[in-house]
Amino acid sequence: MRNGTRGHDLASLRRLNTTVVLRALHHRSPQTLAELAAGTGLSRPTVEAAVEELTAHGWAGEAERDDGERAPGRPARRFRFRVEAGRVVGADIGLHKMVLLLADLGGTVLAVRREDIDPELGGAGRLGLLRKGLEAFLDAHSVRRDDILARCVGVPGVVDAGGTITSHVIPEWSGVDLGRLLADGEPGHTLVENDVNLAVLAERWQGAATLAGDVVCVLTGHRVACSLTIGGRLHRGRRGGAGELGLLPLLGMNTAQDALSWKGARRTGESEVAALARAADTGDPRALAAVADFADRISPGIAALALAVDPELVVLTGGATPLGGHLVPLIEDRLRPLTLHVPRIALSTLGEQGVAIGAVRKALDQVESDLLTDSAS
Repeated sequence: MRNGTRGHDLASLRRLNTTVVLRALHHRSPQTLAELAAGTGLSRPTVEAAVEELTAHGWAGEAERDDGERAPGRPARRFRFRVEAGRVVGADIGLHKMVLLLADLGGTVLAVRREDIDPELGGAGRLGLLRKGLEAFLDAHSVRRDDILARCVGVPGVVDAGGTITSHVIPEWSGVDLGRLLADGEPGHTLVENDVNLAVLAERWQGAATLAGDVVCVLTGHRVACSLTIGGRLHRGRRGGAGELGLLPLLGMNTAQDALSWKGARRTGESEVAALARAADTGDPRALAAVADFADRISPGIAALALAVDPELVVLTGGATPLGGHLVPLIEDRLRPLTLHVPRIALSTLGEQGVAIGAVRKALDQVESDLLTDSAS
């Protein structure tokens, strides 16, 4: 019994040491064995054994040598975390479009697909479109299904901790566990999250909010929705509905998109908002009035969140960002009499990929949690 217990303890210790080394390589690559030993506090033989195990499992590999000047003698071997050891997929399926991103484990986007969607398409048809789109996307880039360690899908609706959706945008999805349906027969994790929650994750990771902790993100366009991070962490609320001020008619966000309707001239392939922004840039009074109307409708909701959270930053993302040059000063002006402090307002630079980028980040967080908890499995 003692020998069995001791063997179990030694196996657990080796697994722990391997995880510590993997965490160090994941944090910074490449590193030599000596650097890993110094950084982890483990002995060099222990680090070497851990690196051998990680290499055997495909998570670590020897880094290529630099072509620059080398010190005399044999250069030390350097090892790296293999970002190509797996893939993640981030998806955004909204009312009007679907965006798919394929990324490696370092977060580098390897492929992108965008497809317009008929806004009248029902829930079942939309789910089928997403499934077929994901299949075709992976096939087009010769990705084995076992290489996908996690996929995350952003949807327009409140998503609870169990993955069940409450959607006012796609009513047929309310009460549906979309993650379970998408995960059927697929390897790896399948995650579902509210689209604006993913948008704020993207802004914190690669966008306008990388240096801010308390952030409000406002998704603008065909609908208006909000999300927030507090202390740098996404605040979802008990049931996933934190920030959903667009559902409160008294604040006016639920009809804000109506102000963006533009009947003026449009160039070939130009969106309604882009045409409105171009007209506003020329000083067209009708366009300027429409932008002011939009600012009037979304400012009370932003003010409510500003008073509740006192954020460092408000990020405007989504389809209305082309109007940002006109919109930001208007919102600032309207917030002054409504709030104690007017937060800094910034425009997202992530474009229409913002939600899908956030989905990649959430998928990576899941993979990293798995790997850095038990690397030997």
